[in-house]
Amino acid sequence: MKIIFSRKGFDSATGGVPSPLIDGRPVSLPIPTRMPTPVCFLDLANGISQLVSDLTKGRIAPDQPCHLDPDLDSDSLTRLPGWRGALGQVGAAQGHLANQGVGPEDVFLFWGLFRAASCRGGQWEFTGAPEHRIYGWLQVEIVLAVGEEPKPTLVRYPWLASHPHVARGWPPNNTVYVARERLAIPGVRAGVPGFGRLRNGIRLTSPESKQPSRWSIPAWLNPRSGGVGMTFHPQERWSLDNELRTAARGQEFIADVGEHADALNWLAQILDREQ
Repeated sequence: MKIIFSRKGFDSATGGVPSPLIDGRPVSLPIPTRMPTPVCFLDLANGISQLVSDLTKGRIAPDQPCHLDPDLDSDSLTRLPGWRGALGQVGAAQGHLANQGVGPEDVFLFWGLFRAASCRGGQWEFTGAPEHRIYGWLQVEIVLAVGEEPKPTLVRYPWLASHPHVARGWPPNNTVYVARERLAIPGVRAGVPGFGRLRNGIRLTSPESKQPSRWSIPAWLNPRSGGVGMTFHPQERWSLDNELRTAARGQEFIADVGEHADALNWLAQILDREQ
């Protein structure tokens, strides 16, 4: 099994601000986009358009198109029967996933930049320091090579119609990863969904650090203590006390955990605990 630490949502470069933590719960904001998409911020439930408008001080308008990907929350939009969570990827990031052999049974852990926020006088504003946090997951069941022509995919999987990566206009390696209905991970109780959002998320930023990109990580991941390591992170980025200086950019950091018991137990605990 591979665990993919997948960067998503607003940050200083994309969107211009972090996503909010509301009462401790991470709310990942889908990024604004000029790429193909059937969705704008106003289409989304749960007050997303106001959050985006308020937190960017009106710079991003509610009627602006957005890239709802990964699409993990059934309540975000009206769904067709059979809908499941899905992730799309293209370009160099998809090339990296393909080169590393990411496929069925592998698990994406979605993380991003977050900051505590509260509503005062009807307006949302940030109140805390930025941090990196895992906010969602997806265990892959099917990998769809959608390419430039999405029609064959939509004929077979019509419930994917709201996903941006089944619109026309993407490059040839356009790929969609469809989630399992239920997790299939040793140690996870039966019935846990194969995709979703974590209730409180998992803080990655070290508690002692003011830099979000310095992570406190489990020993099973640290190659300096016999761990499996992670792509884009040579050994000099890891410390003996299990701190990691993460790469400045890059979307998909892949840890090939195989049947490593510590890694699978860690994964089972966070996914089971957060339901």
